[in-house]
Amino acid sequence: MSNVFYQEKFQDRHNGPRAEEAQEMLAFLGVSSVDELIEQTVPSQIRLKKPLALPEALSEKGYLAKVKQLADKNKVFKSYIGQGYYDVTVPGVIQRNVLENPGWYTQYTPYQAEIAQGRLQALLNFQTAVSDLTGLDVANASLLDEATAAAEAMFMLYSARKNKAAHVFLVTPNVYPQTLDVLQTRATPFGVEIRMADLVEANLTDDVFAAFIQYPAADGTISDFTNFSTAAHAKNITICVAADLLSLTLLTPPGEWGADVVVGNSQRFGVPMGFGGPHAAFFATKDAFKRNIPGRIIGVTSDANGDYALRMALQTREQHIRRDKASSNICTAQALLAIMASFYAVYHGPKGIKNIASRINDLTKLLDQALQELGYEQTNSAYFDTLRVVVGDQVGALKGEALNNELNFFYSEGTVGISIDETTTFEDIQTIVKVFAKIKAKSLNDVDLKGLAAELSSSIPESLVRTSDYLTHPIFNSYHSESEMLRYIKSLESKDLSLCHSMIPLGSCTMKLNATTEMVPLTWVHFGGLHPFAPVDQTSGYMQLINELNDWLSEITGFAKMSFQPNSGAQGEYAGLMVIRAYHESRSEGHRNICLIPASAHGTNPASASMAGLKVVVVKCDELGNIDVADLRARAEEHAENLNSLMVTYPSTHGVFEESIIEICEIIHANGGQVYMDGANMNAQVGLTSPGFIGADVCHLNLHKTFCIPHGGGGPGMGPIGVVEHLVPFLPNHEVVAVSGEEGISAVSAAPFGSASILTISYAYIAMMGTEGLTAATKIAILNANYIKARLEGHYSVLYAGANGRCAHEMILDCRGFKNVGIEVADIAKRLMDYGFHAPTVSFPVAGTLMVEPTESESKAELDRFCDALIAIRAEIAAVEAGEADQKENVLKHAPHTAEVVTADEWSRPYSRQTAAYPLPYLKANKFWPSVGRVNDSQGDRTLICSCPSIEEYAEA
Repeated sequence: MSNVFYQEKFQDRHNGPRAEEAQEMLAFLGVSSVDELIEQTVPSQIRLKKPLALPEALSEKGYLAKVKQLADKNKVFKSYIGQGYYDVTVPGVIQRNVLENPGWYTQYTPYQAEIAQGRLQALLNFQTAVSDLTGLDVANASLLDEATAAAEAMFMLYSARKNKAAHVFLVTPNVYPQTLDVLQTRATPFGVEIRMADLVEANLTDDVFAAFIQYPAADGTISDFTNFSTAAHAKNITICVAADLLSLTLLTPPGEWGADVVVGNSQRFGVPMGFGGPHAAFFATKDAFKRNIPGRIIGVTSDANGDYALRMALQTREQHIRRDKASSNICTAQALLAIMASFYAVYHGPKGIKNIASRINDLTKLLDQALQELGYEQTNSAYFDTLRVVVGDQVGALKGEALNNELNFFYSEGTVGISIDETTTFEDIQTIVKVFAKIKAKSLNDVDLKGLAAELSSSIPESLVRTSDYLTHPIFNSYHSESEMLRYIKSLESKDLSLCHSMIPLGSCTMKLNATTEMVPLTWVHFGGLHPFAPVDQTSGYMQLINELNDWLSEITGFAKMSFQPNSGAQGEYAGLMVIRAYHESRSEGHRNICLIPASAHGTNPASASMAGLKVVVVKCDELGNIDVADLRARAEEHAENLNSLMVTYPSTHGVFEESIIEICEIIHANGGQVYMDGANMNAQVGLTSPGFIGADVCHLNLHKTFCIPHGGGGPGMGPIGVVEHLVPFLPNHEVVAVSGEEGISAVSAAPFGSASILTISYAYIAMMGTEGLTAATKIAILNANYIKARLEGHYSVLYAGANGRCAHEMILDCRGFKNVGIEVADIAKRLMDYGFHAPTVSFPVAGTLMVEPTESESKAELDRFCDALIAIRAEIAAVEAGEADQKENVLKHAPHTAEVVTADEWSRPYSRQTAAYPLPYLKANKFWPSVGRVNDSQGDRTLICSCPSIEEYAEA
């Protein structure tokens, strides 16, 4: 037969098992086909009656051709809009070896510190840079964006306020509009009043708990707030500052003039604009607040050998553990982008970064002088990079001429804002001057730019000129040639386990293939170079991509419309609950504040409900792990008058397709509530069922799970929400770019479409998989999970299963019984590192268990290798149970084993070096060595070192 019409299917590259392997696995399970397995696994009443209506799948080559056409529809003008977003030069050594490198972007959040020392060091570098530049004691390892970081700061200061009657957050009017929008959203559920007022002592009334300052201000002005800060502190009012990180190389850092918290965006440190994200926000504060900081903190400790080691400090603050008592609903940070920013600081060093900032400031001063020479009034007497030029009724003419020259400015009430960035050149200044000159019927020849450049005066008041040092640690002063930088990046990468090495079988986290073709367009300038507030006629390629993705995801979920604004799963949860809140209020039922959450729920659910101002009522689960329907009905009827919603994960976090899910939704609706479905486990639904079909009203999707956006070592993520028709009017809007109707809630993230540039990845996945491929992926994910379950039964107890003994796409292995001989689930997790694997999810959702999810991307060979490792570990536990190995001095308790330990001259342990390092034959051909021994968690929490320490400082600690 001729192959002339043959076209390779992308799904055959995405799905791991080959056809013959799948048949072997099915035979092992005792079924004849994958469809027979699905019939045994997915309840018939929730299965879709017809295939998804999606476009025909594209080949990889065909997709790249299509997306190139979309990219070309975007117009990449020179953007001087500012407002927190600037064009940058991404150092090639960072773009190629970090952003485009799966060794960095496929890593998981560093909960298993021993195999994450590389990214932990890079994130510690980020914290150090932020702490140094802001002048504050401690910084975290990134948040989602500047606006949500400001909202987190507001809530932290509100919770820590001394005057519990104070409820006003005083905000300068000269603040970024998107930040104000998000502050208002977050303030509403807690009754915090956002009061816009000049920051003068007279406005520091008794009802104010904190004040918020933009530095430099939104219009570019720089002011000295030292006296205001002193007056505020005298009244126990704290100060939060949103700062431009790059400007702090020239300006007095806020920490030196009284700020308690400094937040902002590190995007200017070598991260593309990307139409709004992803970018790593930063959050720095005084030592007094270090245990209240939202998000993650990287801390210094030691390992079992007494050597330097890093870990995520204070992990018990994470919302998975604290649930409705959590201080934040941050789940996805922006680790990959924080890592890029930290490498930017390392590569340029303090002198290089100051040179970049000084050049920007000099070009801004030159433009200021030139425009004044032309007769324009420039209103900012003190500034870093932004001018505000008065043009009056000539705004229209100026805008037209600017667009003719492919320039974007920020226009506001007779003035034009111009923000200079790292990519601006002397020639660019000439072009801007030419545009302004033409409006005055003059030309470039009327201004002597070179003469002006020779005599520039300062634009920063002497009292605000930075005099303190920063980035003094050797790390920021050692790697300035590309060869040294390349080796430094690679030295850290080699310490981390990623999907480049082995499967990462994390339950609920869906670590699947992030295909190269999906990633390629991400760094194209036509996607990366757009400002999120660019005119709409310049963004038609993005709009087509977003609209098509909206249609596809609506079809997949069974919903009417999506909102792409939430830039993490936790933000999606929060946005969904705020939409439900707005719906109830529109019906004069704003009193509905009870949120039912099953005991099996994902840990972010109660945290998000709490942040949305809801009262959490827990619903019991039965002995099979399913929601107790009788208890649910009783709670729903008990709270019918005030029932707001149910938050439910499907399949459940226990890895089961609950048979009663439709009835559960009907009970909530009958009692006046709405059903919020957590989309964390959507990978078991696509093409087989859908939230809308089941009966949910709103659902967030983790695009960084089901739809292939990489986890990036703990972010980026995207958490868009889909809603039924009656909730569409309430989807999030945006102050700058309207993306919803008048009834839409205020913004939940800084950019109109969240982290828009990474939507290209999910768009690629769906476009290349199509209906058949997406459905096949779901089926293979379920097949892979059930194969692992079958292989491990007899060695481990599987805690829950469905009606026919099948699991969904994940399962829970019960390890609690091993405590009888002193073996903890953490010991198994650490021992897996010796076998070259990242541990499954530890002690969630049930303490003392491992939750395993293989995804569809892993081959039978990799599944078998993982099962062989767990079976071998079970034999090691059995040796302890039988008394053949000591309960304290055994191979599990000492795991993981580093190369240094195994090759040491002395070896006194009661097992062999071979057993420690090479317990199975495959390891001899491909061994991943943990770079440190078991990390001392308690020491790291007792002595919190959150920036790069000198050897002397570490020794003292």
